[in-house]
Amino acid sequence: MIVTVSGKNEESSFIQSNAEKQPGRFDGVRSTTPYEAQKVQADGRQDIKFAYQLNIYCDEIISVLRNAESILLFDPGEAKGELKKRLEDDHLDHLIQAVETVDQMTDRQIAAKVRECFN
Repeated sequence: MIVTVSGKNEESSFIQSNAEKQPGRFDGVRSTTPYEAQKVQADGRQDIKFAYQLNIYCDEIISVLRNAESILLFDPGEAKGELKKRLEDDHLDHLIQAVETVDQMTDRQIAAKVRECFN
């Protein structure tokens, strides 16, 4: 979710990730048959596809953030750190005001946090 604040106005937009979860064995159960490994793609191929999909997702986010005056990154997981690295690679790290770990938040809570930070 990207929240843009301009004066007293705010606008929220969403960029949907099309990155698929990496497929694994069903229910985490390992097979005891000797040829089971041939039924699951090699991890390297899956990792490459997943990384490619995440790169496309990050490129979409960065294209929106490129016009920002300042950026606040927050997330409960590791995604904020990965996005920060990508912003640094694109020489946009000077726009980052803060990087915070937060609990899961509703859309309204996210918008309120952004307003609080930039107002």
